[in-house]
Amino acid sequence: MPATRHELVILARMGEITLKGLNRGAFERRLVSNISRRLKLLGSFSIACRQSRLWIEPQADQADLEDVMRRVADVFGIVSVSPVWRFKGNLDMLVEEAVAFAGTLLQPGRTLSFKVESRRGNKQFPLTSPEISSRVGGAVLRAYPEQLRVDVHQPDITLFIEVQHDYFLVYSRIIHGYRGLPVGTGGRGLLLLSGGIDSPVAGFMMASRGMELEAVYFHAFPYTSDLAKDKVLELAELLTAYTGRMTVHVVNFTDLQITLRDHCPPDMLTIASRRMMMRIAEGIAHNRDCKVLVTGESLGQVASQTLDALCTTDRVVQMPVFRPLIGLDKNDTVDLARRIGTYETSIQPYEDCCTVFVAKHPRTHPSLEDAAAAEAGLDIAGLVAAATQQIEVISL
Repeated sequence: MPATRHELVILARMGEITLKGLNRGAFERRLVSNISRRLKLLGSFSIACRQSRLWIEPQADQADLEDVMRRVADVFGIVSVSPVWRFKGNLDMLVEEAVAFAGTLLQPGRTLSFKVESRRGNKQFPLTSPEISSRVGGAVLRAYPEQLRVDVHQPDITLFIEVQHDYFLVYSRIIHGYRGLPVGTGGRGLLLLSGGIDSPVAGFMMASRGMELEAVYFHAFPYTSDLAKDKVLELAELLTAYTGRMTVHVVNFTDLQITLRDHCPPDMLTIASRRMMMRIAEGIAHNRDCKVLVTGESLGQVASQTLDALCTTDRVVQMPVFRPLIGLDKNDTVDLARRIGTYETSIQPYEDCCTVFVAKHPRTHPSLEDAAAAEAGLDIAGLVAAATQQIEVISL
């Protein structure tokens, strides 16, 4: 058989970006920039955007192709990724290359089923898509009669053929991405990040809409250990696989929380704490040019997440509060946490400040009047100012 004459490239497919109008170029440039940053440590790559697709070509042989594809698939804005053979030529060369490619998929000692799916972008090509599939499939079967058999319904291998105007493509793998929009195209938000399951998922979901994130974590040492802080930083670092770089603001919340414990009715302590967190977070957000706050709350999940509790909490800030999990079932959130790789870290048994000084029977339907009464006599501005002077800034 003639030597192969293809080049191995990575094909990344864009989705929602292709629906953009005059500003589509800005989205594409941001996507290319985000991919370049994700691949920076893996070597040198050429990335070109053509025909609603990205073509990623390693500039050296040392790149780990599997690692490259995983990283590209994790970049928001990418629908799917495939390693492809790309080449020019005629029908005979297409058949030869397809047969050679199929040979790379064989498994010793096992007979695999296969089918061929063809797409003809070049309508001037002499064969229709079904005819291309038939021609290629017949040649593959003749080349490997003992190792392959045809099954068009549930094949072990699908051989994809694309006939474009100036090239052919042959591939078999499609690695699905997270879709969405490139991070950096949707403004900036501040994520209230705890050590639980929900808030990392909320951050992931907002990043998938193009939002660039920073995070704030409220630490109550020694009531919560430094292991709890390390856990949150690990979650933030896991998120950077999707969000890119992230700055985490660690607020010393101990003194403020003790003050609330000593002055607030026990059944209002959680709401009072949440209201303080929101005030502090809004101040940080203003200083960091973040336009919204992001939380992992889900309606009715716990006492502080009833509709009355959320409304009472929100009234202390003026900027919008985004809650991407608000209508999700807990199991859906857990499934997504598992998928993005944060679940196992989130369930480590280190408590965060939200679990400290929790009342046995918290008020589930607090009013603004209840909150005002609970906070009466507190120097709120002074407490917030003191907390914001004790912030550790960590860049990941």
